[in-house]
Amino acid sequence: MIEAKNLILKLEKNNINFFCGVPDSILKNFTNYLENYKKKKHLICANEGGAVGLAIGNYLSSKKITCVYMQNSGLGNSVNPLVSVAHKKIYSIPMLLLIGWRGAPKLNDEAQHKKQGLITKEMLKLMDIKFLELRNKIDLKKIPHLIDYGVKNKTPVAIIVKKNVITGRNIQKKIKKVNVDRSVFINELLKLSDNKCKIVSSTGYISRDLFRLSNNNFLKRKNFYMIGGMGHAQMVAYGVANFSKNKIICLDGDGSIIMHLGSSPIFAGYNKNNLKYILLNNGSHESVGGQFCISKSINFKKLSRSLGFKRYFLLKRDRNINNILNKFLKSKLNSFLEVKINSDNLESLPRIRDVLKVKDNFMSIKK
Repeated sequence: MIEAKNLILKLEKNNINFFCGVPDSILKNFTNYLENYKKKKHLICANEGGAVGLAIGNYLSSKKITCVYMQNSGLGNSVNPLVSVAHKKIYSIPMLLLIGWRGAPKLNDEAQHKKQGLITKEMLKLMDIKFLELRNKIDLKKIPHLIDYGVKNKTPVAIIVKKNVITGRNIQKKIKKVNVDRSVFINELLKLSDNKCKIVSSTGYISRDLFRLSNNNFLKRKNFYMIGGMGHAQMVAYGVANFSKNKIICLDGDGSIIMHLGSSPIFAGYNKNNLKYILLNNGSHESVGGQFCISKSINFKKLSRSLGFKRYFLLKRDRNINNILNKFLKSKLNSFLEVKINSDNLESLPRIRDVLKVKDNFMSIKK
């Protein structure tokens, strides 16, 4: 095991002058240390491709390389700038990728990580990215050679790391529970919406909580849970609504909407009355460690209007759920509901595993 602090110090000693990326549960000790002790050298980005872009800009300005961290699922978002800009056959921009390796072979992981875990090394090889698997302190000593290779050859290089390798002190954050409880809100949504209403939910705790409540209460709802594909719930919901007469609700998270914000004006421009959008906003990347999310500084009322939504609703307290949710659900205009929710670390939430059954059940709902 390797202390996050020691890893960061090792990178700094080898001329890594900046850190950026998208939080990942495997790397949470790493990002939490950066967030608490290296704020001036650290930026959490909207998506992995944007983080690679930032690393490219940093190098063009400073001639120093950036550490870009991500989950291996984020490699998909980063492929384009890596191979069309940073690659040694294009602009030849060095950077260090630190990749949390979910779904690694022989490890039991969630469904959405299985394929990505198997092809992670092959993807890096196809992109001509030399990589090192970080497993212990012996591997830590190999990092300077990897970085030196990237600098001399002016090319991206990568470190891949499995769960429980990077350790660190658990930094407890003081959480003021002054907003809406997510579970309470989702339960009320299930009660107040029609049984034929289809819910498409974003990845992370939102889908896991919806899954738990839909299967534990009397409703037995059939929802579609976006266990992967962070940031794409809006367009999936749009596609469902486009060929359905049912009411379709997209239940999204703040990190998710920001990751692919370009989908929002398309969603808002949908011209039938059967599609609605709910944003659960706690200002953090909750399910991967509770790191800061830029959503805290966004005025979603103004943003939703500029994106094209006709009505905006805001829910900030549990006591107002029934009243505001009813108004939102009855609204015939394309509406945006922002729910300010509390942050909770709910590792005990059930995992969604029978994904083909989820799909079949969802598709069996009459249109």
